[in-house]
This record gives sequence, structure tokens and C-alpha cells, in this order.
Amino acid sequence: MPCGRLLSRVWEQARDAAAGADPHTLSCPHCREAAEGLAVVNAATRALRAENTPGLHALADRVMDIVRAEVRLGRLLPLDDPDRELRIAESAAAKVLRQAADTFPGARAATCRLVPVGEGTDVRVTMTLAAALDRPLPDRVHQVRRSVLHSAARDLGLAVTAVDIAVVDVLEPEPPLRPGLTPAGGA
Repeated sequence: MPCGRLLSRVWEQARDAAAGADPHTLSCPHCREAAEGLAVVNAATRALRAENTPGLHALADRVMDIVRAEVRLGRLLPLDDPDRELRIAESAAAKVLRQAADTFPGARAATCRLVPVGEGTDVRVTMTLAAALDRPLPDRVHQVRRSVLHSAARDLGLAVTAVDIAVVDVLEPEPPLRPGLTPAGGA
């Protein structure tokens, strides 16, 4: 989740009566929203289990397929268009922005979250990154940030206001090429 808490932990607390006693869940909008959604799914599941109608099992399977598809897509983000009608799934946008971060040798995106800012079309990107330390880390992070901003605007049409990057792992530097060799995938 954007706050760093695992959804499984939120789920466990949502099932326990002590969920209301957790200060983080009470104060975090992401955890609260997830707990509320999980409580609805849990209540619906219990109601379906109480009824033993054969047709309900097929209905429950269809509902769960839809829920799983929605979870994979993530939220729909507004693109920077004047009519505010165009949207992109967060998971699709995050994939493109992770690829933009990965274009620099010595950088690999781990996670990417996109969150709408305010009521308009602005979006804030939060990314975790693994980076090699063969060059100054601030320079590498700056290059990754520029690449993500460029890709967001050019490739996706997203109005990104900020790209927050946290380096969470260290990569081994890529070995220098010997004369006459080309990089992997090169001609």
C-alpha cells in the first residue's frame, strides 16, 4: 500500500475486532479505505456462505473475477486533457514509468505508485529504486526523475507534479565493455 503497510496486515486487522484500536489504520486514508472495502467483501462472503443456493456460487465466482480484475487495474487516473474524460489505469501508467526509470544503466525501478493531487488532472509519482553506486547517487536519481517526467508527459499525457524517489537497494555496477563488444541487445 502507499503507506508501506501490507494489504494482508490490513485484512487481518479488518477481520479482528481490534482493528479499530490500531492508530495507523484509523489515521491512514489508504488503510481505512482498504479496510472498509475488505469489510464489505467479507460481509458479502459471509452472506453468500449462509445461503446454500447453487446459483449463488456461480454469481460469487463472477463477482470475485470482477473484483480481482479491478484490483489489478488500480485506480483510473485522469489524463491531462481539457475535457477530463480520458483516463488510464494506474497499473498501466506505472509500468510505463518503471520502464522509463530502467532506461538508465545502474537503475532499476522496484515499485511505482501514482496518486491524484487535488481535484484536477495533476498526479504525484512515488517510486522505489535500486541503484548502483558507481556514480553519484543524486545525479542518477535526478536522471531517473527527468526520464519519468518526460515519459509521463510525452508517452502518457499525465500532468505529473512531482516524482518522489526512494533508493531501497543497491545494484552491482555493470562491468565495462571490452573493446569491440556491444551492449546486450545491441547490433
